[in-house]
Amino acid sequence: MPETDRLNVCTEWIDLEFVERERTPRPAIQVGIQLHLAGLSLSNTKQHLERLGVGRSRTAIHDWVRKADLQPDSDVEPDQIAVDETLIRVNGQRHWLFAAVDPESNQFLHVRLFQTRTTQLTVLFLRELREKQQLSNVTFLVDDAAHLKAALDRLGLRFRVCRRGNRNAVERVFREVKRRTSSFSNTFSNAQLPTAESWLQAFAVWWNRC
Repeated sequence: MPETDRLNVCTEWIDLEFVERERTPRPAIQVGIQLHLAGLSLSNTKQHLERLGVGRSRTAIHDWVRKADLQPDSDVEPDQIAVDETLIRVNGQRHWLFAAVDPESNQFLHVRLFQTRTTQLTVLFLRELREKQQLSNVTFLVDDAAHLKAALDRLGLRFRVCRRGNRNAVERVFREVKRRTSSFSNTFSNAQLPTAESWLQAFAVWWNRC
């Protein structure tokens, strides 16, 4: 019996519906996903699982995170939402991570990765956020980016331009994202955009739970 049964780690938030074969004990899969999202490299996660009596490859662990298809959600009902984007590199190419963050809880509300930043893509991001969150009484906190203001105007959403205060919530979580991706030289090597986006969304789920 692997030692995973003795681990005192909360992993109930990781849905294992994607598991088709019982090759690996489910608690080990959950622990592997959580450890990797919490900061361990794939190699260190692999070594940790081996100490628990579970031998799986780095590729298998990576696939667990991808197949779990974790999506950030939150039961908060904020009256303010900070929205911004930051540069992420995928195979050396510039991509833009868009995020909406609740300033009070610092929780991610929505995350997407795009190859560019335009008003049209920002509208898409906000429409997806609106499907997840009630926005009728929300004020968006943004910087002075023209595409952000234009997209919010197009959707009839209230916003306030600010560079300090509650908008710093999104800057704080972006700093943590950049710290984590810097361990990959700020590059998702040999990964396609959907794979990188899936990892970032899974990271957002872990961030909301930690």
